[in-house]
Amino acid sequence: MLIEGPVEVVLEDGSTERSDRFTVALCTCRRSRRFPWCDTSHRRRVRSTPEDHGDNHGDDHGGSGAGGG
Repeated sequence: MLIEGPVEVVLEDGSTERSDRFTVALCTCRRSRRFPWCDTSHRRRVRSTPEDHGDNHGDDHGGSGAGGG
């Protein structure tokens, strides 16, 4: 999720993270090693192909390919 900065995020444990950047990418999938900031870790996930399942049902991303997400 991209939002305009600067941004201050209060985490579940009560700690605060701050970014003074002009635009900030927040992680919404919790795969980021820099959570709450997105580091595009979600892109490194291996996607299954329709052949792996015998059909194409359940593919939330509309197929494979670069730039999806």
